[in-house]
Amino acid sequence: MSQGTGDRPEPVTAPIAVGWRTRIDPSRRVRRVRDSGLAIIQIVVASTAAYAFASSVLGHPAPLLAATVTVSSLGLVRDARPRRVLETVLGMLLGILVSELLLIVAGTGWWQLALALGLTLAVARFLSPQASFAIAAAIQSLIVMVIPMTGGAPFVRLTDGIVGGVFALLVTALIPRSPRRVELRDARALFRDVGSAAAALGQALRRSDRMRAERGLEKARALQSRVDEWRDSLDSGLAIARISPFLRRQRGELDRHARVLAAMDLATRNLRVIARRVVYLCDDGTPRPVAADVLAELARGIDLVGRSLDDISLEPVARETIRAIAAHLDPRELMPGASLGDQNLLAAMRPLAVDLLVGTGMTQADARAAVPRI
Repeated sequence: MSQGTGDRPEPVTAPIAVGWRTRIDPSRRVRRVRDSGLAIIQIVVASTAAYAFASSVLGHPAPLLAATVTVSSLGLVRDARPRRVLETVLGMLLGILVSELLLIVAGTGWWQLALALGLTLAVARFLSPQASFAIAAAIQSLIVMVIPMTGGAPFVRLTDGIVGGVFALLVTALIPRSPRRVELRDARALFRDVGSAAAALGQALRRSDRMRAERGLEKARALQSRVDEWRDSLDSGLAIARISPFLRRQRGELDRHARVLAAMDLATRNLRVIARRVVYLCDDGTPRPVAADVLAELARGIDLVGRSLDDISLEPVARETIRAIAAHLDPRELMPGASLGDQNLLAAMRPLAVDLLVGTGMTQADARAAVPRI
């Protein structure tokens, strides 16, 4: 096996920038504003349009809630899927409705405010397990109870809230946040960290370095958060693409990425199994260059799978590369006469190869058939 990208030296520790320069460095702040640019445009357009519609078309004197509902429901969070926006809107409408009813029945005052908040939170928690749903309802309930209505019939503010919710959903579909940019960024972060973990484990095997093996295990265990972040952004992108007429062409690519994500979720779990075995084997002080080479080749395949997200033409290259590695994953062939621990380590790499092959588009049955029987 030739040495792949996973065989580059991996430092046990990495330098962390500290000092006053890092605290005043504007680059991260600029990136934060840039990444939120489309969300800011959504909020400005939706809030302004909702306010203008409620004021000019419906004739409401001060449609505050038409604007606040759009701001609160769209927000600057990563998860911009329409279902989340709708759930937030419904929570806020619930708070407005409860307070409007209580104003009609009991009027205003401190105990009415307490009663409105208590009822709103209780009903919201009954209807939804999401804490954000209840908080959104409580905030709108508080606004209705504290800020007096400047005229108009009952439930005018409920109408304003509905207008704000409608415009928030319209903007989600007509000015969609770029789903591919965010989910690709999360995907690259996952593949980068997988490569880093595999490199650390490869170096540990080559040097029989227990400290480096434990570092690789630590990195492998941290991969689940990367998987979850990619899943959230990908699910959000798929949900937006389903309702936005401008993103229909991206659905096929996002579905392909979902297949890769499912495979990488399993692959990272198998990498953790491999990492635990590497830590155990490094206790005896014996270098294992063959196992290190195999892991380095698999890391090269993982890198190709990650690059294929941007360039689909690399997907068959990744498939054939991993298939060639999988065809030789027979512990008796690679390490004849090796100990049971060494054979178990190589055997643990077989499911990882199968997961990667599925990620390149192979069926589960074909991927399993690519690995020799043992």
